[in-house]
Amino acid sequence: MNTQTQADKPSTTSSINAQEVEQFSKLAEKWWDAKGPFKPLHDINPLRLGFIKTHACTHFGRDAASLRALSNLSVVDIGCGGGLICEPMARMGASVTGVDASEKNIKTATVHAQMMNVSVNYRATTAEAMVAENHQFDLVLALEIIEHVADADAFIASCAALVKPGGMLIMTTLNRTAKSFAMAIVGAEYVLRLLPRGTHDWRKFIKPADMQRSMEHNALRVIDTQGMVLNPIKWQWRLSPDDLDVNYLMVAVR
Repeated sequence: MNTQTQADKPSTTSSINAQEVEQFSKLAEKWWDAKGPFKPLHDINPLRLGFIKTHACTHFGRDAASLRALSNLSVVDIGCGGGLICEPMARMGASVTGVDASEKNIKTATVHAQMMNVSVNYRATTAEAMVAENHQFDLVLALEIIEHVADADAFIASCAALVKPGGMLIMTTLNRTAKSFAMAIVGAEYVLRLLPRGTHDWRKFIKPADMQRSMEHNALRVIDTQGMVLNPIKWQWRLSPDDLDVNYLMVAVR
């Protein structure tokens, strides 16, 4: 649900979907409203952050119990939106760059980080432009964004190119299944109205096998895939290695 990027023109084919960028730009000032249109992201954020921290600490040999467990690691969040992931990662000690297509999102994220006294380097640019500028990072994040880009394979290629040798890429998205249509489209957008109508296009959801194939095509090795499953009674999210039918996370390393 976050947005990808466009300010500087990348030298490669852009994966930007201008209509998606415009849609999320209209909601930019509401990113940090935990009861607003981005409530679903606030709800899953603790699970996402825990998953990211666990894998990063394991892969890079860090002490997960440390408050600054990611100290000196370079992290980029592609499609960072208002900075919901960037700020916690910076508090863990990482050197964080947040990238988004929407100037309004970047302005919102920058102002909020300043208010919270958190250091994040925000840029209104694209993954492709970052590649063209020869940037690479220890940890590349692309969370709830690939289902909003114009060309998923091109986007994965750009994200993979941003991963340093020995680095890691973590992506999260929605599977293209009947269950995801029922829950993420009909349930979330029309019945419960957790998201504005038109937030997602089910045809752009990506099957895990297709994402893994694209990652491997770009010289990455997938090491973990987990589903994110909601308990509708307790309204709590949990990880599941078996249920990838709706939301899932995928981790790959170079």
